[in-house]
Amino acid sequence: MMQWYFVAALLTILTSSQGILTTLSQSHGKYNYDYATVPFLAEVFKLLVSSFLLWRECKASPKPRMTTEWKSVRLFPIPSIIYLVHNNVQFATLTYVDTSTYQIMGNLKIVTTGILFRLFLRRKLSNLQWMAIVLLAVGTTTSQVKGCGEVSCDSLFSAPIQGYMLGILSACLSALAGVYTEFLMKKNNDSLYWQNVQLYTFGAIFNMARLLVDDFRGGFENGPWWQRLFNGYNAITWMVVLNLGSTGLLVSWLMKYADNIVKVYSTSMAMLLTMVLSVYLFNFKPTLQLFLGIIICMMSLQMYFAPPSPLIDTPVTVKALPENLNEVSVDRATDS
Repeated sequence: MMQWYFVAALLTILTSSQGILTTLSQSHGKYNYDYATVPFLAEVFKLLVSSFLLWRECKASPKPRMTTEWKSVRLFPIPSIIYLVHNNVQFATLTYVDTSTYQIMGNLKIVTTGILFRLFLRRKLSNLQWMAIVLLAVGTTTSQVKGCGEVSCDSLFSAPIQGYMLGILSACLSALAGVYTEFLMKKNNDSLYWQNVQLYTFGAIFNMARLLVDDFRGGFENGPWWQRLFNGYNAITWMVVLNLGSTGLLVSWLMKYADNIVKVYSTSMAMLLTMVLSVYLFNFKPTLQLFLGIIICMMSLQMYFAPPSPLIDTPVTVKALPENLNEVSVDRATDS
């Protein structure tokens, strides 16, 4: 239990620093490197780390836990396919809604993850935990909404219906990818490192395919992707790659030994932490909604993970008094 608490806290820190590092890697508001190469390098980093750890495990154990049957291996490309479709749906959604509206709608994945978690993994949640999940979605949304009358508040209700439908689809795809990955990690007793090797091999292949598609769409104007792979990279850019790769490794660990809800809480808390850090790093102006959102999310965290007994006040039992107090006085007088 203490291990996944530590991993969840570390995931929160790394996820919150991802957005900050990405912003710091820009020069005058632009990227000097091809940002599409970052996920590919992150997948390669995760694959190399997992391969090394699997090699060490094979040396230490004569019989490593590895299922090499094609029936098992063929399931691992599916999360990459879901994420690929999800990325395209994201771009399609942003053609109908603005960025702030998209971020607010993205909080739907908190609730959709809980629903798919219940339907596909057959994991029961108490009523208190369902309330906590809804509170988490409300808290993260509250922290992102600006004051009423501002542009983002008005645009939230002025997007076309296609934008809302694609936003819901995006939230469902994101939740489905997470729930399906957890199913893969827990379906057998295979080594985590062997499962990661399969997962990240297909992840690297699909990200490379995406780079090739971008080349064909652009008519190879900037040359093939392998020629621009490290162009414009600096120390901060490499930190972005390492951070993204390390985050993925922590997520796979949580999928194996904890669950999707822990990951959802970690990423949601990371978003709030990023907003708080932005106050000091990027002169982000804190709002009342941000503070209210943090309070609501903290209440949700306590409700979901704390044992139910401290959350419920047990009424003090008081012995019933006799209806006729005079009878008690007479009895006492007789006794004396």
